[in-house]
Amino acid sequence: MTSYRNKLPQCDGTLLLTDSGLETTLIFHDGLDLPAFAAYPLLETPRGRELLSRYYRQHMAIAADHGTGFLLEAPTWRASRDWGAVLGHRPEDLARINRAAIGFLSDLRAASCGVRPVVISGNIGPRGDGYRPDTAMSAPEAEAYHAEQIGWFAETDADMVTAVTLSTVAEGVGVIRAAKKAGLPAVVGYTVETDGRLPDGTPLGRAVEETEAQTGETAAYYMVNCAHPDHFRDALAAGSGWLKRIGGIRANASRLSHAELDEAEELDAGNPEELGRDYAALRRMLPNLAVLGGCCGTDHRHVRAIATRCVPAAAA
Repeated sequence: MTSYRNKLPQCDGTLLLTDSGLETTLIFHDGLDLPAFAAYPLLETPRGRELLSRYYRQHMAIAADHGTGFLLEAPTWRASRDWGAVLGHRPEDLARINRAAIGFLSDLRAASCGVRPVVISGNIGPRGDGYRPDTAMSAPEAEAYHAEQIGWFAETDADMVTAVTLSTVAEGVGVIRAAKKAGLPAVVGYTVETDGRLPDGTPLGRAVEETEAQTGETAAYYMVNCAHPDHFRDALAAGSGWLKRIGGIRANASRLSHAELDEAEELDAGNPEELGRDYAALRRMLPNLAVLGGCCGTDHRHVRAIATRCVPAAAA
């Protein structure tokens, strides 16, 4: 059963750690081949489930050590219709896998020791390439597309849905509208280029404000993900009221641009301690920042450094 669908603890200021760069960890640290950058097929094999379990448990242990809650994000970023077709999965396959992903996380939550609260999120990715707004959808088209995966999550123990690495306001609006109809709290994570603008050129603040206007301010909160803090710090510094709606950060370890990351053959893990200091500074800028994790290039070392720098500040 769902535990927090009607009252997300992070929206009341409870600090939640979350995981890091799942796909880059699996590729560069575990030596896996992930076609289409998709982790969800691992749920189909015992070895894959063990790798995922180890990954999540390693991160949850950091939350236990620091006395925080945890946000379990499903490994379903690519488990939507178009990406599933690339991997040979039919909609009925994807429905089963998305439901199984939440069941997998429910088992992890039940087995968690000393970590409370543990919130389960159905993770959604962009219909196209998150680094390029190459699938130009209207908000109604985005709503119709993402409603399918969101509907599968609504039938499970998922407490919420989180859409990350979105590059257009229209897709963010579609996700929020679909989630509202399904009765699930929705979080939208926009990604930005090195200039603090979405890949389609929209300034970050304007993206949040336009999404709010088109959805009646019904998102649970917003996130910034898949960019180094250096890429969006100035946008935050110049921000105003919309800053209160930023509730989560999942930054990259690398300062490389999206284009450079696409071409990179080696992992740029950056500096975990430096990233931890960056997050502490971001917490001073964002009054409602409550979900802290990583994205491309980060692993448990970065999350631990973030917790070390930010948890004392949260308790002060």
